[in-house]
Formats: sequence, C-alpha cells, structure tokens
Amino acid sequence: MGGFQIGRGLLKAASALAFCGALIAPAIAAQLVAGPMAGYPAPRSALLWLQTDGLAQVQIAFWPTGRPQERSTSAVVSTEPAHHHTAHLDLAPLVPGTRYEYQVLVDGHAANDLGPLWFRTAPLWQWRAPPPDVKVLTGSCAYFNDVDFDRPGRPYGDGYRIYRAMAAQQADQMLWLGDALYLREADYASPAGMAARYRHDRARPELQDFLRSTPQAAIWDDHDYGPNDSGSAFVFKQASLDLFKDYWVNPSYGLPGAPGIYTVLHLGDADFFLLDDRWYRDAGRAPETADKRLFGPAQMAWLKNALLESTARFKIVASGGQLLNPAGRYDAWTHYPAEQQAFLAWLKASGVKGVLLLSGDRHLTELLRLERPGAYPLHELTCSPLNSGPAKGERTNGLRLPGTLVEVRNFCALHFVGQGRGRRLEIASFDVDGRELWRRAISLTELGYD
Repeated sequence: MGGFQIGRGLLKAASALAFCGALIAPAIAAQLVAGPMAGYPAPRSALLWLQTDGLAQVQIAFWPTGRPQERSTSAVVSTEPAHHHTAHLDLAPLVPGTRYEYQVLVDGHAANDLGPLWFRTAPLWQWRAPPPDVKVLTGSCAYFNDVDFDRPGRPYGDGYRIYRAMAAQQADQMLWLGDALYLREADYASPAGMAARYRHDRARPELQDFLRSTPQAAIWDDHDYGPNDSGSAFVFKQASLDLFKDYWVNPSYGLPGAPGIYTVLHLGDADFFLLDDRWYRDAGRAPETADKRLFGPAQMAWLKNALLESTARFKIVASGGQLLNPAGRYDAWTHYPAEQQAFLAWLKASGVKGVLLLSGDRHLTELLRLERPGAYPLHELTCSPLNSGPAKGERTNGLRLPGTLVEVRNFCALHFVGQGRGRRLEIASFDVDGRELWRRAISLTELGYD
C-alpha cells in the first residue's frame, strides 16, 4: 500500500513536470505563407516581400549567380502583427544588370520547398547601349472563390491556371491594373475584414509560383480599395491604403501632403505612370460639373509634370478604370468630362510624345484608338479579366480596333522591342493557357515621333 502511494506521488510529480515543460516549450516555428515576391527592379537595389503565419525574424541571403562566395545578407526584419506579419526586405548595394540568387531565412532557418529563387537588377544602359527589350505583363480582376463569403449561385472565379501561363512568360515585370482581389460585403465593413481578405487571397497556392517568378507592381480599383464604385467618401480609406502598402512593394506611394498610391516605374525606355482612381474620386453619380474630379488637382499636376520631365520614349499612363471609352455605361473617366477633356487638351497642347493609356476593370480586353486632328492618335489598352467572370463589350464602341475584343479570361503583354527607328511596342492578349489571341504593333510614328 505504501509503495503504491509512493508510486502515485512519483507519477504526479512526473505529470506536473511534463505539464510545466509543455508550458515552457518553445512555440512552433513560424512558417512562410505567401511569397517571396520581388517588387520593381532598380539598378542598385531590390525590394522583396513575404508573409509568415506568425511573429518571426526574417532575412534574405543573396549572391550573384555563379558566385556563392559573394553571399550577403539583408537586415533582419520582424514580421509584426501590426503589419499582418508581412515584411519588406531591402537588398543593397547591388550591381546593375546582374542576376542574383537568394534564400529566405525564417528565424535563422532556410524556408523549404520554394524552388530556385532569383531576381535581376535593372541594367544601366543610358549613354552606354541601346535600350534593352522589356516585356511587361498586365491584367486586372482576380477573383478567388471563398464559399463562406461569396454571393449565392455559380462561383465567380475560375481559370486559376492563368497564373502558370503568366509565369511561363518569364516577363521583366507584372503590373496589376486594379481589382487584384475582391473585398466582399463582410470585408469592407471593417479594417479587420479587409485584412482577412488580403491575407486569404495572397496565400492562394495558385499564385505563389507567379509571385516568385516575376517582379510585381500594382494599382488599385474599387474592389481592392473598398465597396463597388467607392471613392473619397469611403470611411476606411486610410486602412485600405495601409493594407495596400503592406501587401505590395511599389517604389513609392503618392507625395508628401498628397497621399495615394500613384507612382512611376522606369523600365528600359518605358515609363509607367501609375494613377490612383479612388482616393480623390467624387461619386460617379454626382452632377458633371466643372469641379467634379476622378484623379484630383494634386495628382493631375504631378502627372503633367512627370510626363514633361520624362525622357522615356514610351510613356504609359495606367488607371484602374477606362480613360477613353465614350460609352459611359460603367465606372470610367467619361463621367468626369471636365477633368478628362482638360487633360486631353493639355496633352495635345504640350506636345508630349509617346503616350499610351492602360486600364482594367471592364472584364474584357480591347484596344481603343482615339484620332486627334493635329496630333498623333491616342491608344488605350484595356486588359481584363484575369480569373474573374468575363463580360460582353459594347457593340457600338467606335474607338475599338477590329479584332481586339476579348470576352474570355486573359492577360496581356507589352513588349518594347527593336532598335533605332524600328523600335516599337508590341501588344498581345493571351488566354488562360497562354495561347495568343491577338497581337498589334504600335510604331514610333504612331506615337508622335518623326
């Protein structure tokens, strides 16, 4: 009997020790849930993004391809809950025009099963060589089904294999033209709901290879900003901007005293001017008065000065919504006629060459051409949808170039190729399996150059 009591006492003590050990045992190590993703490639630095499932210390080890003995490491960054466990890791100094391989370290350990990881810095070609050929992918409207929050009926998202086809393009840059995710009614009712949607969609396995293979940049439109057709009145706009900054690695966001997501990408001899069509937007149903605005005075002043100061041969102005389509059935610049016409008049009077417009939103793809007496024609490529539901185009759109209407899921490529007077922009649309649907070339002459 006494031995039994002693045994029970030893058993209790052992159980207590095991329980305490469980309390003080180290927590399960954090794991990578999305990324890594490279942002816009600069000549002397690179910015990488990733997200973990909890608090972690992350770092990037990197080296020039073929020279592992030159291995360097980035500063350690903590994936804090305040930033949704995301991290932006700045790699510098780097050598222009160089391919680098890299490794992700989470709490000092290499992240597994990521495959080969690499990025390339932009070349320093000015005054030294002809401009390099550059391929930029683009598209908009990416809907990832989530049965608990989707509307009843047939799922809206499909064709997720499009991201494999896009990764296979081995492009120099991807530019998302807005609606890179769809905030549902339950999401935009609070900043926490919006954050949950960002986290859910960014971690989708269908996206990861594409995010890791191609540098990424983005603008927003209504669905990744707030409610449908929302603008300056959205009460959670600051939370939306903070989320956008956490989840993307654009080179900059707005200007001091004039917030927003507008910025510029320099890619070879093409400058991409990324516009913010939400932060300053007056309601679309507001009267079409002289002061009704989509982009607002501060952003328009920036755009005009940036276009005048640009030395790029190609100047691509990108917006979430359509800029030229006169049909006016949907959310577009045509509902802000004073601001639209003032810019088009300024563009003609200023003599800025090489401008082409880029937009998303419409769930279809089309190439528009606006003839301008006394100036070169102005083209606008609308590219949509990626994997959201396709739509039908207006049959009466007189600006659409024949053969360019696409009413299935697709993505587009802008390829800046050739040398000297033969330099040109080739635009193409591809279906979810990467099959080419159409291709058009725009010459320097069509962009105002002699």
